[in-house]
This record gives sequence, C-alpha cells and structure tokens, in this order.
Amino acid sequence: MTMKTPFAYETEDARWAAVLTRDAAADNQFVYAVRTTGIYCHPSSKTRLPRRENVEFFDTAAAAESAGYRSSRRARSDKVNAERAAVVVRACRLIEISETPPSLDDLAAELGISAFHFHRLFRAETGLTPKMYSSAYRARKLREELNSPDASITEAIYDSGFNSNSRFYETSEQLLGMRARDYRASGAGAVIRFAVGECSLGAILVAQSQRGICAILMGDDPDKLVCDLQDQFSKAELIGCDGEFEQLIAQVVGFVEAPALGLHLPLDVQGTAFQERVWRALRQIPPGTTVSYAEIAERIGSPKAVRAVAKACANNHIAVAIPCHRVVRRNGALAGYRWGVDRKRELLHREANFEGVNPIS
Repeated sequence: MTMKTPFAYETEDARWAAVLTRDAAADNQFVYAVRTTGIYCHPSSKTRLPRRENVEFFDTAAAAESAGYRSSRRARSDKVNAERAAVVVRACRLIEISETPPSLDDLAAELGISAFHFHRLFRAETGLTPKMYSSAYRARKLREELNSPDASITEAIYDSGFNSNSRFYETSEQLLGMRARDYRASGAGAVIRFAVGECSLGAILVAQSQRGICAILMGDDPDKLVCDLQDQFSKAELIGCDGEFEQLIAQVVGFVEAPALGLHLPLDVQGTAFQERVWRALRQIPPGTTVSYAEIAERIGSPKAVRAVAKACANNHIAVAIPCHRVVRRNGALAGYRWGVDRKRELLHREANFEGVNPIS
C-alpha cells in the first residue's frame, strides 16, 4: 500500500477526489467548505456529499473559520467525544499507576473537573464507576501476579495495590471467586456441590460453590450437563447432592417453571470485567420484556461492542437467573441461545403469560 504525501492533495481535483472517497489520510491536509450551508468538514466526514460547484477548499480549519464558515455539528461532536475519551483514558492511567486505589475526589482534582461530573463521564464512557474499574484492574493484576511461579502470594497482594494483607483477604473471594491459594492451584481447592434434575424444559443441572450458585445448565442429556460442569471447573472438587441440596434444586426448578417469580439466592458470578458488566445489565431487564444486543451495548457504555455483548451472553453459565434469554436481535427475532432457541422461546412465553404458565407442548 502506497502512503500518500501532503503533495497528493495540492490540486482541487485531488482534494475533491479525497472528499468523494472520504479519505481519512487527507484530514490533516485540508478542509472543505460548503457555500450553501456555511459549514466546513474534514474529507473523511460522513455527512451528505455536497455538489462540487458549492465546495471550496482551505488548508486549515482556522482559514475556513476566518472566511466565515463554522464546523459541522458532527465535527463538533467528534471533538467533544475525543476530549471525553481523553479524560477517561487519563483517569484509567492514573488508577493503574497508583500504589493504592485513588479516591474519586483525588482523581477529579487531578483532572480539573468536579467529582460529580467526572463520575458521570467515566461511567458513560466505560460502563463502570471509577471504583469498579479500579477493582477490576487490581483483580486482573492480581491474577497475573498469582500466575507467576516466582512471586509469593504476599508479594502479589502488595504488587496489586493492597497496602495490607487484611484488606486483601476481606475482598479476595470477590476479586478471584475463591481464595488466593485456591486460585493459584487453578481452582483445585474449590468445592462445588451439584445435582441434576428434570423440569418441563428437559434436564437441568444446578451447581453451588461456597459463594453461591455458579451454574444452572439445561439440555436434553443429563450426562452431557455433568461433562460441561466438569469442563467449566476442571480442577474443583465436585460433590453430588444430598437431601438438603435437593431442596435447592427444587427451588431453582420452580424458578425455571415461573421465571417472573425471581430467584432469591446468591449467585457466584465469575467472568471478565466486560462479561460481568453485560451480565449485570441482563439482570436489570424486567421479566416479560426483551432488549436487543445493541441496547445492552448502549446500556454498558460500549455501543460498538455488540458482538462482544453477544459473546458474553453465550458464555453465561447461569441460565435464567442471568436472563440472556431476554436478549433478541434488533428486529425482535430470536437469536441463538446456549440452551436452544426453543427453550428461549418458551421462557419468554412464560414470562409474557405469567398468570398462566404453560408447559412446553
């Protein structure tokens, strides 16, 4: 690929050709102005193309403004968005280089804006609060440190931004989903109790860790569900249920039969920071309603991450309780579902007809 030089845009014909092709490489070389609208744009602007006879060219935006033109609304919006993104990127770097998590007020003061405005801006851009981002970053750094065979757990704790062992152990299970020494052993110390039952949607497996329900799997083959659980928690100790656990699975089955009733049990949600943002947004969708993948991406502050949202839904291991069945295509059509589109359709039907739950026909 041949890189264009500034000389490639010296003539008006060359500049008009760059506008027609929306050549981003020309953005720093000139702007074009439209006499009929009084605005100027960069060559790569996605605005509607004007007639050639209404266009004149300027070497710089300042020259266009001196001639009486103003920047397009899109250009102003792009500039504002770039400035917002720059503030958030700087805030993220400040969080990452701090020995201990900085306070909201300290971050805002460093950036020269109010704490209230900074908090809203950060959440709008990232889908996370500064505190949530700090926790996610420390968790990732901690995992990296623990995965290093040369570092001790104590060194990993301090290198991840904790200034005392006690502060770390207060939050270690929330950060790692298990104790630090269990994480270092790839979950070998985790104990997960499980049982397989039947509901009107087929076989159902419910698994519970020390922290809460960590899996609700559905399918046609009970043995395959157990294999899926073993793959998910390959080094954990899996224990078949007892009589007490059967009460729990009965409660979950009742919830699957009538999802709108809700499931008031603790969940052990383990995923990446992005996945957990998606799953948190899913749990805020009211029963009986649906949203699109694009809407979820908007809600978490990542409007371009539609495919990543769909992938996070596909990686959800806690069926119904994290209701990825309530996410559909933009046109309302049912998209893929980890446990089958027919089950997705039936779950939505049950929620929409809450007063009279009908089994699968």
